[in-house]
Amino acid sequence: MTATAAPPDAVTERETDLRSWWAVGLKDSWHNGRTRVGLVITVLIVLLAVFGPLIAPHSPTQLVGAPFAGPSGRSPLGTDYVGEDVLSRVLSGGRFVLWMALSAGLIGTIGGGTLGIVAGYGRKGVDELIMRSLDVLLAIPVIVFALLFISMLGSSPLLIVVLVGISWMPTVARTVRAATLEIGRREFIDAAEVIGTPRRQILAHDILPNLMTIILVELGLRIAWSISLVSAINFLGFGISPPHADWGLMINENSTGLAVQPWAVVAPVICIALFSIGVNLLADGLGQAVSGIDRKVG
Repeated sequence: MTATAAPPDAVTERETDLRSWWAVGLKDSWHNGRTRVGLVITVLIVLLAVFGPLIAPHSPTQLVGAPFAGPSGRSPLGTDYVGEDVLSRVLSGGRFVLWMALSAGLIGTIGGGTLGIVAGYGRKGVDELIMRSLDVLLAIPVIVFALLFISMLGSSPLLIVVLVGISWMPTVARTVRAATLEIGRREFIDAAEVIGTPRRQILAHDILPNLMTIILVELGLRIAWSISLVSAINFLGFGISPPHADWGLMINENSTGLAVQPWAVVAPVICIALFSIGVNLLADGLGQAVSGIDRKVG
């Protein structure tokens, strides 16, 4: 039986419905409490990272007191392991870790999500090729994979971002592929195929919108995990290295003095934790709104 091509009016109507659906979803997301909370937290931490160096009371590399000195008028959060002002280093230490984590999370989610959708809705040969290739990458520990290429190509923030992003692709792809396979068995997909709708339109208009919750949640998780991985690479000396200020580096540098001067560790931990929580709340709220979960529950 030969499929009949979908009439132009039907295609136009589908595209209009898709735009309206996205508009309603994004509008509903603002009425979701977790979206607002996540947006506020995320924006505050990003503003702190961007404008913090401008309001820091001292240079992040300036010695202002004895190592691990407690809070004082000159150093409200005390000093670190070499006597630098903790507050100034916290205000100056968010730029690198945030942009690297955000970029790596986006690369991993977009790349892995695309591969997962194509594998889940593609032909068996394409599915096998993509997933077996990703299985090889998945077998290599993330930190080993990153350090292997850094040792060969040299260390740079951009290279670290790309490597961390690639390392997340297999996990994201497997999750998205499983969801795509489930959605591909639904009746509305069969109906779209019967009327001759091109596969790329089915992917964009029918499958992708139903995957947005999973994709956005994965994005939040990948960004949160990227912070830890980027910080670990920095600590090993392959990324941001002393005396540059970096939240992840601060935690490792000052861990030996945690019992004496906890703020040198606690302050950057709070910043990283708040950013991770904010991104996850924002992604979860957007995903629920775009997928229509809140409207269905209501």
